[in-house]
Parts: sequence; C-alpha cells; structure tokens
Amino acid sequence: MSATGGDVVAHAGAAITVDGLEVFAGTRRLLGPLAFTIAPGECLGLVGESGSGKSLTIAALLGLLPAGLRAAGTVMLPPRLDLAAPDAAWRQWRGRAIAWMPQDPLASLHPLRRVGAPLVESLRLLRGLDAGPARAEALALAERLRLPDPPALLRRFPHELSGGQRQRVLLALALAGRPRLLLADEPTSALDPRLAEESLLLIGELRRELGLAVLLVSHDLPLVARHAQQIAVLQQGEIVERDSPAALFAAPAHPYTRQLLAADRLADAPAAAPAATDATPPLLQAEAVAVHYPRAPAPAVAGVHFELRRGECLALVGESGSGKSSLGRALLRLLRRGVAGHFRLDGEDLLAADAGRLRALRRRIGVVFQDPYASLDPRMRVDDIVAEPLRIHGIGDRASRRATARDLLRDVGLDPDLGARRPARMSGGQRQRVAIARALATAPELLVCDEAVSALDAHHRASVLALLARLKAERGLALLFITHDFAAARALAERTALLADGRLRAIGPTAEILAEAARTG
Repeated sequence: MSATGGDVVAHAGAAITVDGLEVFAGTRRLLGPLAFTIAPGECLGLVGESGSGKSLTIAALLGLLPAGLRAAGTVMLPPRLDLAAPDAAWRQWRGRAIAWMPQDPLASLHPLRRVGAPLVESLRLLRGLDAGPARAEALALAERLRLPDPPALLRRFPHELSGGQRQRVLLALALAGRPRLLLADEPTSALDPRLAEESLLLIGELRRELGLAVLLVSHDLPLVARHAQQIAVLQQGEIVERDSPAALFAAPAHPYTRQLLAADRLADAPAAAPAATDATPPLLQAEAVAVHYPRAPAPAVAGVHFELRRGECLALVGESGSGKSSLGRALLRLLRRGVAGHFRLDGEDLLAADAGRLRALRRRIGVVFQDPYASLDPRMRVDDIVAEPLRIHGIGDRASRRATARDLLRDVGLDPDLGARRPARMSGGQRQRVAIARALATAPELLVCDEAVSALDAHHRASVLALLARLKAERGLALLFITHDFAAARALAERTALLADGRLRAIGPTAEILAEAARTG
C-alpha cells in the first residue's frame, strides 16, 4: 500500500548513517560528536531532558541552525551530505531526502491559510506536480492519513481542526516530498495519551510500509519505548547510552538513564490532599457556559457549571476536542463570539464586562500557556517579559518594575541574573518558570494554566508542578489547571472536572474522578 494511494513507493536500500555530528558556538562544542544508524523501516528514539541537545540535533540535520552556530559531520542517505554545507546545497535535499515534523502544529501552520494550501504548495515544489495533480495527491494523502472528509477538511483553517487532525496535517506535509528520513520532533507533546498513541501507531505503520527511517525525538521515555526499536539517551550534548527498549528498562547502565526512569514515576504519586471546606463564597463561578464555533455542527462546550475557591486547584481534564481549552479561552475572553453563560469573578460577570472593566478584571487573572517558547516574545529579554504586565497596567516605574521582575524570577526558582537573557538561551523548564513569573506579576488571585506542563520532560514537569503547588499554598491562589495529563492533575488538584464532547461528565475529589475515568476508559 502506498502512503497516498497514488504513486509513493517504498524506500529500499542502505541504512541512514549519521557520523561525527557536532555543533559549535565559536570554538565551544555544544553537541556531539554523535553517531548513529537507522535502517529503512526502523525508528530510533532520541530522548533527554530540555537542554540536552535534542533540538540542536534536529536543526543540524536540517541545515537550519541559528545564526552563530555551525555544524560538522556527515549524513549518508545516500548521497553523502556534509552537515557543514551552505544552505544552497541543503535546499535540494530538505523536504525530499530529509523531512521534519515539528512539535506544535498550531504554531507551525499559518493561521490565515487553509490547511490544504501549504500541502498543495509542497507537492508542487518538491515533486514538480501541476496544480490539478497536486490537489488530487493532497486529497489522497489526507485520506491515507485517515483525516475525515478530506475535501472539506483541507478547506478549513488550522484553528478549526482538532489537535490530532493538525498533527496529521503536519505529517502529510512531511511526507509530501517522499523523504527517506523523517525527523519527528516531539510529535505527541500537545496530544492527549490516546491521540499520542494513535499518532505514533500511524507513523509506525507508514515507516514499515514505506521503508521510512524515523528519528523520534521526545522527552517521554515510556512512550518512545513502545514505538522505537532502539533508544539513544542524550545528556548535555552526548549520547550516554543506547540500547533496545527492553534492555534499557530492565537494566539501565548510565545514572542519567536511571534518573529519567525515576522521574517518570510521577504517575504513581498520590493525589493532592483535599482542601479544607471553605464557607466563603467562591472566587470563580462558571454558570451554564457554552461555546459554539461558526459552521460547527455541535457546540464545543455545552452548559458547563463549576466553582473554584481561593487556595484550591480544580483540574479540567479531557481528551483533545473535549472542550477544555475552549472553556479556558472563553473564560479569558479570547473568543470574540459564540460564548454564552456566565463567568463570575467575585460575583462580577467577566463575559458582560466592557473594555475598561475587563482590563481591570484581567489584572486579577494570570495565565500560563502550553508552549513557553511560543508564548514568550523571542525579541525581548526575560526581565522585560516578566515586567510587561506591570507596564501594561501602569504599575510602578521602570526601575521598580525591573526590581519586581527580579524578585519574581527568584520566587519561581530562577537566578535573577537570567533576566538579561532572551528565551532562546533558556531550557524548556526555565522558559515555563519565566511564563509563571510573568503570570504572577500583577499579584493575581486566579491563575489559569492551559496544558502548562505537557511540553516538558518528566524532571521539569515534576519541578514545575511542585512550584505551582507551593505558589498556590503561599499566595492563596485559585488555580484552574487545564490538562489531558491525569498524573499531573493527580499531583496538583484537590478537585477534578471531567469533560467529554463539550459536556461536564463528572466533578469531585481528584482521586475519585480519575479512578472512575480509568475504570470507564
């Protein structure tokens, strides 16, 4: 079976070999030397914490290193590619011999272009197809990737697709040039466990059918172990251990591998202790909240009710498409229309507030988004990022705002001297702590976290969850924690609300709700 139902043929022949891969900043080596081989139809998992060098490896293999960095080494596809070759030499191979499936589909797809447009464009550019055949091939590829109603779906915009559908569009874009090597960069970090498993099963099916070599980059060691034939563990730019998943889990040889396996035991942590009964009125009330997107056949959220008190964490859990993020966007007034019901903050309706009053109310709400790299302005220094809410709300002068930013960095466990850096020079865990510091700048009473730890490796996920728990207790924050990660909800939330198909299915103590969800699937 072909990948598109059209003329894609299976790859055969020699394995792909990477030899002597290194990345330098001036004379300082940041990565390598790395050497590995991937046979046709095989998956090699590359795992490590944020800052271990996974993203540098991907960028070097694509010839897309940031300015100031240089690569050395070779890739034997064949042909033999020099990793230090200029960009002009890479252009004939990028997308054809080597393709990339990036991490965040919503950030990677153009928000103002229908999703079929870049796919048709890629097919024309990479395979020289005319417009008509390219459109037909795009439809066949979408059908092969099991996207529903391809003619209609390819006419939609990225925000009109679910997370799993957007991820499959990225996979279609990667396969358009019929590559021999697919670089899958954290392809499941934004997906719930069921969709993550389905996505990797589909990639596995395609690599076997097409003889496609896959480098699966991830921080999720157990997930990679279920889908890769070999695992390489990367620490501080070096591969410290490589073995089969079974051998690696049975007897990890390197201390760092043992540390990664220990960090993934977060799922076994006990649920957060129930909060003491509070007779005071709730800080936040959701009353009959509904969200309906234009042209959608059914509401994304339908009649949701819940309450949240100070010092309490309520987790909103559900699969992709359950309505949890739509509910969060409605609360934050990030949806301009299609929202009904009430969100009351200390009794005042956020949805009915005019522009002036909404600005004042937003000062009392902090927000932490899923991907800190996408939510932090890459042009700004960390000090200015953290102080930006103070500037927007006219709080203090420049000197006092800078001092507050430094205090907040210290409070979230960062060295205040990091304030002089830009986000690109920080690890994922550090960037998320910067995002939390920014969210706390105006001393909010309500903190909304939308998948705030799903893009982090196990070690950083555990430390950020511990940080949120400490801040909640110390500041008396009401914390609305939106997640698909049952383990994270168990570690942080006293109560959990379970959403499915836009409806509230159950709400109550976290241990009870998650146990029931596990029993019923």
